[in-house]
Amino acid sequence: MAESSRIIPSRKSYIQSQLMRQHLVFRKIFDGRLIFPPVEDPKKILDCGYGSGAWAIEAAEKFPDAEIIAVDISPHLKPEETPNNLWCQVDDLNEPFNFKPEEFDFVHSRLVAPGIGKSRWTGYMKDCFKVLKAGGWLQMVEIYFNVQSDNGTLTEEHGLRRWSKTFLEVYEDKKDLRAPTRLQSMMEAAGFVEVQSRMMPLPLNGWSRDERDRDIGNLNCSNAKDLINAMALWPFTERLEMSLEQFYVLIARARSEIDDLNLRPYFPLYVVIGKKPSA
Repeated sequence: MAESSRIIPSRKSYIQSQLMRQHLVFRKIFDGRLIFPPVEDPKKILDCGYGSGAWAIEAAEKFPDAEIIAVDISPHLKPEETPNNLWCQVDDLNEPFNFKPEEFDFVHSRLVAPGIGKSRWTGYMKDCFKVLKAGGWLQMVEIYFNVQSDNGTLTEEHGLRRWSKTFLEVYEDKKDLRAPTRLQSMMEAAGFVEVQSRMMPLPLNGWSRDERDRDIGNLNCSNAKDLINAMALWPFTERLEMSLEQFYVLIARARSEIDDLNLRPYFPLYVVIGKKPSA
């Protein structure tokens, strides 16, 4: 099997560790809440893009009488041990869903934007709508990888801004990495009602004076440094033909800026919920 089509054990462990750190950041910023809409007694939940499986496992433990179906395109990251009411399966979210109409009470979709094709978004939203029961809810969580500064000190000359600009543009022909900013309108177009959208600054370091937000930033700092490297290495060097030396110079500069409390950097984090109209 070619190296590009598999994950060696050490690499798998590293990715799982990174995804778990990312989950812990989300758990901190969401104050431990898994579900934001008023879903009280779900019987069946769909988790789109399960990653490390951490969210799905916690949902299965929180709702032991519910059936949790978690899907992801990568079979390599499937958790080795899961609760009895959780089933993880390989599925490509760029393909139409194979689930029955009105099968789920709740659909959870998190960090799928980097993997969803540009032309797939309308169909993806419609699929989420179709598989929900009347009165069911969709919850979407996405990072907009356009780094911002809480005090406006980041300029286009900074490595973090260059990273963001390049990352958003490198996939423009295939991906819509600006989709997180339009989730509300896309959900409404698909037929969802009571749609609510909230942007939460996801700090890249502990710059905040607020103790809670400072803890979130400190927890996210190492995760952010790993993320900007892992997500950009292939597209920057292969699609843009940036040399490895140029790439790592950019990453080193961006990482040093992540450590700079004076820059107050953050990624916009969007949480959007919507309801399928009741029958």
